[in-house]
Amino acid sequence: MILIRSIVRPEKADAVSEALLEAGFPAVTKISVVGRGKQRGLKVGEVTYDEIPKELLLTAIPDSDKDLVVKVIMEAARTGSAGNFGDGKIFVSPIDEVYTISSGHKED
Repeated sequence: MILIRSIVRPEKADAVSEALLEAGFPAVTKISVVGRGKQRGLKVGEVTYDEIPKELLLTAIPDSDKDLVVKVIMEAARTGSAGNFGDGKIFVSPIDEVYTISSGHKED
């Protein structure tokens, strides 16, 4: 299994969640976060805002679905046809073990 962490614009989080649901991946954890990317925040006049609000979406999926899920997230999170700075990032990491708390069962 792998964990996909997507950092997206707040206004795109629901669209990404809905697109994942429609693609057959209903399990998503959403967390409100703040941060900055390569653009180092947003400067308005003399004020720099370096804590830009974003949403972090977490979803655990089988390795074989990685390319599909990344594509679904990219399409749903991108602003405009070419995208813009600040649209977000997708991080893919392996999951070593998964346990279901209610049953204590280790998943394969």
